[in-house]
Amino acid sequence: MNAAKLLAACEKAGIDFFTGVPDSQLKGLCDTLYMTYGVHGEKHIVAANEGNAVGLAAGYYLATGRPALVYMQNSGLGNAVNPLASLMDGQVYGIPCLMVIGWRGEPGVKDEPQHVTQGQITLGQLELLGIPYMILDKETTDEAFDAAFADLCRVMAEGGCAAIVVRKGALKAEGKAAYGNDRSLSREHAAEVMLAHMGESDIVVSTTGKLSREIFEIREKQGMDHSRDFLTVGSMGHASSIALGIALRKPGRRVWCLDGDGAALMHLGAMAVNGQKKPSNLVHVVIDNGAHETVGGMPVGESAVDFAALAKAAGYEYILHADSEETLADAMAQLGSLTCLCFLKIDCALGARDDLGRPTTTPKENKAAFMAFVGRDDR
Repeated sequence: MNAAKLLAACEKAGIDFFTGVPDSQLKGLCDTLYMTYGVHGEKHIVAANEGNAVGLAAGYYLATGRPALVYMQNSGLGNAVNPLASLMDGQVYGIPCLMVIGWRGEPGVKDEPQHVTQGQITLGQLELLGIPYMILDKETTDEAFDAAFADLCRVMAEGGCAAIVVRKGALKAEGKAAYGNDRSLSREHAAEVMLAHMGESDIVVSTTGKLSREIFEIREKQGMDHSRDFLTVGSMGHASSIALGIALRKPGRRVWCLDGDGAALMHLGAMAVNGQKKPSNLVHVVIDNGAHETVGGMPVGESAVDFAALAKAAGYEYILHADSEETLADAMAQLGSLTCLCFLKIDCALGARDDLGRPTTTPKENKAAFMAFVGRDDR
């Protein structure tokens, strides 16, 4: 179905505000939203996380009496459960909204390991929350959609939340929104430079998405194993917390958290915890390309955020910035000799190789090799 039809149905039903976190399953919707309403306009806001989006929808309803549309990947239901159950629910305030949820890991559809369990429980989560839903797929006719959408609108008219669960390929756009920036340093090359400057006993925790895939392939190209890298899958926004947990228990080893801007923004409070604990062996790197690239390159909701200023305010003790191979190499040389909580922001271009692969080891194999490496005597 053309995403423009969904938006037209929403507008007709009085749903004229849209917020959420981008998802590859919803790329047709995201492209249509960006082309129609812009990225951060009056009618469309890219949220930091899915709970944030539900909160925005609640505020919009309280101010206007009209429900909003909240879009997300099904993994984001975890972030949204608290406000859905304790704020929006009919036994609390009874605030309606329409969720559009990309169904990753649908049973019977091949997907990445981090999506398998979430895909199995997606419909059950909605049922447990008492949220009626319809499933949109490639075969859904206009007539079937109109009837199901009308049912969902009746639910919202009575103060309830409702959902459209979107199967792969069910939504398309008339065109493609243009995403990008004017930066020249690629994320993969930045990763190569960083890995080349690390010590043999250094520990790496990399965020979910293409960065971890690039690190895996860099190690393969260099004939190295993957034991020193924890390639975080799923759990977006939690890489720096994983790294902190390791750094506190391995004070004799340098720990690098290689994070993304969208991921760091999703659970920004983790930076405050890092700043409070101040492990002298932790380096938190945020690679900033201004996009949720893994799910299609759509912009993140942080165009006004100064990560370096945030890091300073959170209590990081040494802060660096790089935007080229030369400035990154210089920053890495400085970081190698420091013994304090450090932060490095790297401005990177948007994009990845078309032939970028995926790790050929399983998450459990990665965990076992990584734990063996971390368990070695500190050097």
